[in-house]
Amino acid sequence: MITSRAFADKRFAVLGLARSGLASVESLLASGAHVTVWDSREEPRAAFEGRADIADPLTMDLAGFDGVVVSPGVPLNRHPIADHARAAGVPVIGDIELFARARADLPAHRVVGITGTNGKSTTTMLVHHICEAAGLPTRIGGNIGLPILGQEPLPEGGVYVLELSSYQIDLTLSLACDVAALINLSPDHLDRYDGFAGYAASKARLFAMQTSGQHAVFGQGDEHTLAIARETASGRPFGTVHIVEPATLQGQPDWPSLQGPHNLQNAAIAVEIARQLGIGEDVWRPALASFVGLPHRMERVAEAGGVLYVNDSKATNPASTAPALGAYPRIHWILGGLPKSDDLDECAPYFGNVVAAYTIGEAGPRFAQILEPVMPVSRSEMLCDAVRQAMEAAHPGDVVMLSPACASFDQFRDFEARGDSFRQIVEALIEDREAPCPPGASN
Repeated sequence: MITSRAFADKRFAVLGLARSGLASVESLLASGAHVTVWDSREEPRAAFEGRADIADPLTMDLAGFDGVVVSPGVPLNRHPIADHARAAGVPVIGDIELFARARADLPAHRVVGITGTNGKSTTTMLVHHICEAAGLPTRIGGNIGLPILGQEPLPEGGVYVLELSSYQIDLTLSLACDVAALINLSPDHLDRYDGFAGYAASKARLFAMQTSGQHAVFGQGDEHTLAIARETASGRPFGTVHIVEPATLQGQPDWPSLQGPHNLQNAAIAVEIARQLGIGEDVWRPALASFVGLPHRMERVAEAGGVLYVNDSKATNPASTAPALGAYPRIHWILGGLPKSDDLDECAPYFGNVVAAYTIGEAGPRFAQILEPVMPVSRSEMLCDAVRQAMEAAHPGDVVMLSPACASFDQFRDFEARGDSFRQIVEALIEDREAPCPPGASN
C-alpha cells in the first residue's frame, strides 16, 4: 500500500468504511497516524477494534484533527459532517487528497487526472493501456479499479492514471496533476450542486490545483467544456492548454473497441495525454487498435448471423446514449429503465441510424410515445423480450444495442447487472432462439 511520513502522528477521522475508506484507514495506520473510524454498520467498525478509536465524528469535538476523510458518496451539501468539521476548522477530504499528500514520499512519478460527465472510464483505461504499451510502470485508480492508496507504489518513472468524479474533486485540495483532462460536460448529479454552474465549477477545480509546467487537455464537443478551457488558458501563466480536435485523429475503423464519435473524442484526448507524457505515435497508434473496451461500455458481446450485439448498459442518461447511436448505421435500439429525464432530445440527431426501438422498464411507455412518430417501436417491457424481438428483426450488417439512456434501478441492481443480463440473454438466444430467458435475466 501507499504510506507517507506526512501522516505520522497526525489525527484523522474516517467516516465510511467501504473500499476507499478501508484503504484510507490502512494507509494512515501504517503511516503512524492516530485514526478514529466510523461506519453505520457494526461489522466494519469491529474489524478495527484495538487498532483505531471507534467513534462517530459527528459526536466528537474535532478540534485538533488534521482531516475528516469521507467517501465520495457522502453528499457534502446535505450531510451534517460538512458543517461540523467546518466549525472546528478541519478539512473534509477524500482518499485522493491523502494520495496527493503522500506523493512527496513516492519514487519520482507523474499523475494523470481525467474527469468529465461521460467517457471517463474508457479514456482512463485507454491512457493506462498506452502507458503499458510504452513500457511505463502504471496504475489506475480513483473512480475505477482498486483504491489508489491500497496499491503498491510505482517505481521511479511510473504514471498514476486517475479517473476523477466531481465528488472526488470536491474532496481534494492539493492534487497537482502533471496532465489533467476534461472530456465533456452535461447536466448530471445536480442534486449535489447549486445548479449546473456548481457542477461545472467542481470539474474546473482539477485545473486550479495544477502548478508550473503542468498540462491541461480539453475536449471540444460542448460549450461548457470550452468555457472552462478558455478560463484555464487565460488564468494561468504556466503549463500548456490543449483543446483536442478529434477529426485530426484518423484510423477509427481499425479500432474495434473505439467506435462512434464519443470514442473518437476519448481516443483523441488519450492521445494528447500520451503526447504530453512523451509517448510517440509509433506506440499510441497500435495501442488504439489493440485496446479492449470496458464491460458495459460499447462492449461487443457477440456476433452471429452477421449481426453484432453491443452492451452499452453504462449509458444511464440520454447524453451518454446519443454518441452510441452515432457509432453504427443500422441499430436495433433497446432502451428504457429508471428515467433521469422525460425526453430524448440529445439522442434525436442520431435517430436516422435506428432501424427500430424496443422500450423496457419504467421509462418504456414515455419513450415509446416519443419515438413512435419517427421509427418502429416495440413496447417490450422486459429485457429478454426486447432482445428476442430485436434478434428476430435484425438482418446481417445490423447491430442490436442495449444503450438504455436510463438508470437500472427499476428492474436491476445496477448497470452492471443489467449488462450481464443482456450478455446472458444474447448468448442463450444465439444458442437456441426458442430457449427461455436465463434465470434472473429479466428482473
